[in-house]
Amino acid sequence: MLDYHDVRSGSFEPLREVPDDKFVVLGLITTKTPRMETRQGLTQRVREASRYVPLERLALSPQCGFASSVMGNRILLEGEKRKLRLLVETASAVWV
Repeated sequence: MLDYHDVRSGSFEPLREVPDDKFVVLGLITTKTPRMETRQGLTQRVREASRYVPLERLALSPQCGFASSVMGNRILLEGEKRKLRLLVETASAVWV
């Protein structure tokens, strides 16, 4: 599980060090804000990561839990649902 939901996370270049017997779950969808990613943007990021780790060993997820602090995050339940639907739609498009 690696968080890559923002610019601060850096490039995918360190993924070239992942052993061949490991899978990588890319946390590309932020749970910190209601900002919605796009399927096109997520697909592009997964494709970028696949330059270092084959697509068969990659997965997509939110970057962290939706309540990763005591106070929670500034995102409503409906926003969480939209992000999870986007995750499923993107994964279906990438891994079909």
